[in-house]
Amino acid sequence: MSKVLVIGGGPAGCFAAIAAAEQGHQVVLLERNEKIGKKLFITGKGRCNLTNACDTEELFSNILRNSKFLYSAIYSYDNFRVMDFFEQNGTPVKVERGNRVFPVSDHSSDVIAALKRSLDAHKVKIMYHTTVEKLMVSENCVHGVITAEGKKMPADAVVIATGGCSYASTGSTGDGYRFAEACGHTIKTCSPSLVPFNAEEEYVKELQGLSLKNVKASIYQGKKLLYEAFGEMLFTHFGVSGPLMLSASSVVNDAVRKQPLQLYIDWKPALSEEQLDHRILRDFEEAKNRQVIHGIEKLYPSKFLPIILRLAKIPAEKRVNEVTKEERQRLVDLTKKFPVTLTGLRGFSEAIITKGGVSVKEVNPSTMESKLTKHLYFAGEVLDLDAFTGGFNLQIAWSTGYLAGSSIGNE
Repeated sequence: MSKVLVIGGGPAGCFAAIAAAEQGHQVVLLERNEKIGKKLFITGKGRCNLTNACDTEELFSNILRNSKFLYSAIYSYDNFRVMDFFEQNGTPVKVERGNRVFPVSDHSSDVIAALKRSLDAHKVKIMYHTTVEKLMVSENCVHGVITAEGKKMPADAVVIATGGCSYASTGSTGDGYRFAEACGHTIKTCSPSLVPFNAEEEYVKELQGLSLKNVKASIYQGKKLLYEAFGEMLFTHFGVSGPLMLSASSVVNDAVRKQPLQLYIDWKPALSEEQLDHRILRDFEEAKNRQVIHGIEKLYPSKFLPIILRLAKIPAEKRVNEVTKEERQRLVDLTKKFPVTLTGLRGFSEAIITKGGVSVKEVNPSTMESKLTKHLYFAGEVLDLDAFTGGFNLQIAWSTGYLAGSSIGNE
């Protein structure tokens, strides 16, 4: 029996520990917090979107970077095995819109409880309040870790599952990158991802709290279209957020850090410009003797009414029957192409995940073992892997964690 140390009690670390214990190893899970799964606890607004029930092809298409690296990991432990794991460990799951999988209870604490039950069943020892300071490495082989208190902990294998830099308050402080660099690994530039945008316009702040459903967002760099998708979004006091914008941040991450980008929102994507104009005319006909603000109130959220009229240069008190064809066209244009200037991304404290991390070229995709340091493994967000929202990032964590743990001693 060999001794395995797993650094980090998040999803990847827990699965690595369970998988290593299944192989008969003596496993110790080192967690700097007072409990495991601290970041899991807040995911999905406390509901924990733990994976996605789509087919494997679609799963890979939702992974933004280095998806081919994940073939072995995902085929070793796919999304359906993840669902089975939680069902078997006392946390039944359900599938919602977009194939998103949640615990039936809607409580992330139940996901963490299932992990804890499995860790206990596999006799994994958990050491809480334990911060690893550095790895013990000699002759390109890891031999254990040294804690912040200076305690040496020998091991036959070490798994780094420390997460990224997002939500540092949960313990993801980037330590894993430091450990990897000390072993000669390349760290791809880390930046916040699945994160809201800052916006320039004051009218965006006026729309704070307004949530939109079924809109189309198009993001341009000059004339080049970088991103286009349908979905839900939210105006905030600093800019724009919501699922549509979080996904967009993964795609335009590098571009928006170099220069402002132009977002256009189509508030009525189901209508062509001509159909929209007919709709406005119909609403005007019903309110022809009233002020124009009442003539468009069925078409837009009330918070948006004064802003679109102001931008269309139509006085709110103007009578509907006095609105010109040119003014009406400006309403149509703004509805189909409402402009927001994206000036940058919010910070790691608001990011769901970290883009960048340990270069996957230096990690064996069949085992998650370092190509530079023997018996050293990586799992989860510490690697240069990321995906869209919808449970895909957690699936990366489960799959890489399980493959890392189950590969120990089988190289």
